[in-house]
Amino acid sequence: MPDKKGIQGILRKLPAVDQVLKWPEIKRALGSYPRKLVLKAIREILDERRKQILDAPDTSEAKTHADDILPDILKRLEKLSEFTLIPLVNATGIIVHTNLGRSLLAEEALERLELISSSYSNLEYDLEAGQRGSRYVHAESILCELTRAEAALVVNNNAGAVLLVLNTLALGKEVIVSRGQLVEIGGAFRIPDVMERSGARLRDVGCTNRTHLRDYEEAINENTALLMKVHNSNYMIVGFTKEVPLQDLVELAHRHNLYAVEDLGSGSFIDLSQYGLRKEPTAQEAVECGVDVVTFSGDKLLGGPQAGIILGRKELIARFKKNPLTRALRIDKLTLAALEATLRLYRDFDVATKRIPTLRMITTPMEELTSRAVRLKGFLDEVASTKFEFVVEDNFSQVGGGALPGQNIPTKVVSVTSQEYSVASIEKMLRSFDPPIIGRIEHEKYLLDVRTMSEKDFDIVRSAFARIAR
Repeated sequence: MPDKKGIQGILRKLPAVDQVLKWPEIKRALGSYPRKLVLKAIREILDERRKQILDAPDTSEAKTHADDILPDILKRLEKLSEFTLIPLVNATGIIVHTNLGRSLLAEEALERLELISSSYSNLEYDLEAGQRGSRYVHAESILCELTRAEAALVVNNNAGAVLLVLNTLALGKEVIVSRGQLVEIGGAFRIPDVMERSGARLRDVGCTNRTHLRDYEEAINENTALLMKVHNSNYMIVGFTKEVPLQDLVELAHRHNLYAVEDLGSGSFIDLSQYGLRKEPTAQEAVECGVDVVTFSGDKLLGGPQAGIILGRKELIARFKKNPLTRALRIDKLTLAALEATLRLYRDFDVATKRIPTLRMITTPMEELTSRAVRLKGFLDEVASTKFEFVVEDNFSQVGGGALPGQNIPTKVVSVTSQEYSVASIEKMLRSFDPPIIGRIEHEKYLLDVRTMSEKDFDIVRSAFARIAR
């Protein structure tokens, strides 16, 4: 092992940045990449080599050679130039996958995005009056048409919607909520925490599994601002349970001159029980119950872009618009464009289930799934049957996105096993492919769920296994 003087000698053999810039391959790279990025790649690799030499001096001589350094610089340069947000194949069977971007947008929404983003628009311009207008009018009319609400407001997400409603209606006052509805949503954000930030004070009533109307009534006092119902869209309480129907909660609130608010979480316009799924409350039903305000997400079950939708009485929506928080929570023109295009599809529910990807995947019949799984297996057998075994099997998909918890949807998967590769290595190879392929592992099998895969995904998966087999 070299002594300290020897290590310093090895370090001096590392090329300087100026020397590396003169290498022919680096000169060519400067023609394709910004100089700043090339310099960053060179410095990072040279810094790493210095550390390697200091950490393992007995094996460090070769680490100073140009033919050993150059490939790492070029590889790092390629890595630095990549986008961090990239498309991938969702073969997990989780339709609204929070980690994989939630809902896919309908073609109509994508077309509208391209149109609005590539031209100026009347985002905040009243064409009739010839003066400044409001961005919130663009989705309001279609929301009121679909739900029969008096007025509507859209902000950047549902947590923001809840924050805005509570801050406007209950600042410094109490909000009564059932203890069994104090949910934690994605990213460890909790309803009590959102409520605290809004300036409202939580008053939880009842027990985790059972809450009665009298629990709400006994908690009402001169400091009470509203009664709130939070739909448990991302968990289930089963067994000896009871919760107060929204209609009863509304009547109690109005009898005491209080507001009644419901947070639907995922939110939906279509009764999914007609497709064999568990009944979920719809936004229309909440409005019909006479609730003062209802909030829900624009993505997830609705199948649009991320947004927080607020429906309610006209005078309350007007108050929300005047709250300074609305400025911080406002949505941009692209969200509005995609949301309005998605909502227009709901004018015909049959069209919505066919055109909105989330609904289309939820309602895909088993016959079609079987046909697609058989076709995918055939593609894979053609290119990789010598190293892998592909089998079409019955399994279950999930809606995901905090919607319909515990609801399994029958599906078809193509299971992948191999005598040559472990299941973990198959998962890693596919996850490292470009574009990445994300499936799931069950019972020592790698599964590709065709419910969440498109036809173009089949070609990507086929190419990945063909490359692995070679």
